[in-house]
Amino acid sequence: MNRDLYIRPVGLSAAPPAGEEEGEGAAGLTLAGGWLTFMGLEVIERVGRDRRRTRVFEIGEYCERDWGAHTAIAADLFEAVRRPRPRIAGLSLDRPRIMGIVNITPDSFSDGGRLPTAQAAIDHALRLAEEGADILDLGAESTRPGSDAIPVEEELRRLMPVLEGLAGRTGALISVDTRKAEVMRRAADAGADIINDISGLTHDPDALEAAAESGLPVVLMHTLGDPKTMQVDPHYDDVVLDIFDYLEGRVKSAEAAGIDRSRLIVDYGIGFGKTLEHNLSLLAQTALFHALGVPVLVGASRKRFIGTLTGIEQASERVAGSVGAALAAVGQGAQIIRVHDVAATRQALTVWEAAVSGSAPRR
Repeated sequence: MNRDLYIRPVGLSAAPPAGEEEGEGAAGLTLAGGWLTFMGLEVIERVGRDRRRTRVFEIGEYCERDWGAHTAIAADLFEAVRRPRPRIAGLSLDRPRIMGIVNITPDSFSDGGRLPTAQAAIDHALRLAEEGADILDLGAESTRPGSDAIPVEEELRRLMPVLEGLAGRTGALISVDTRKAEVMRRAADAGADIINDISGLTHDPDALEAAAESGLPVVLMHTLGDPKTMQVDPHYDDVVLDIFDYLEGRVKSAEAAGIDRSRLIVDYGIGFGKTLEHNLSLLAQTALFHALGVPVLVGASRKRFIGTLTGIEQASERVAGSVGAALAAVGQGAQIIRVHDVAATRQALTVWEAAVSGSAPRR
């Protein structure tokens, strides 16, 4: 069921240095315990099925306003955007984190087939960690637009030697990108740190139970339908609000299944059942998703919309555009950026953090 009130932090700027008190003055309030502050809130109300009404309030005005029947909701949303995010598998989220992509597939959209053996995939993963990846995301089933599902046995055949080969060899966390409950169970037993499900634990009827039993953090992503058909005329009443509602529902379902909110991450799913305009609307309004009260992951790396904007057909040549999208997301407080090109992204983030804060970033 759709909600009818949303808030988006606005007036974002670098948080004050550690030790300085936050307040409702020039510094604003800290966004999700991270590296940004916000000066105000855009309040969004649904008006009919596909229209919205927006108003912008300073923080003090928002807090003092009588929201009537929406008073409790307004207070909960405000608390959600301020509350510091807990560590994920021991990883603090007080600064942007990089998730490096390791595709163990012959047919992924950008680099499928470039890691033909388990050892090649292990070497690539270790290289990404050396380049600055905080998390390594192992995917053994392509979910590019138009792709077909593969049997669980084939996914495990590709994945497990790489996962087991990385055990004890890197300080980076290991994430497993899968929609299948059995893969989740086997990966958890083999030492995975995070489960990343593009279907938000909806593809496999046993996925909610498997994820809960694993005890691992879980990324809940939005996909419109199945990868085979998701790019066939995708439609929304309001793409940003509709996906917020979907992810809010998945968070509640995960909690009901026994997955604590402190273990949840959301991803609005750039390119998964979205047009160019949908993708750009989501990137532009990333800050709204902090009102879900959990960390936000954004994965725009090398995707088709970058090629559409820039005219670059070859996915592997979209590095600069991918870095631009990553900085746009981090500039709205997204805690995790999923990328192919870790070294380029790390370099850009280092300079961005120093430039907006006026000091060298902590490492």
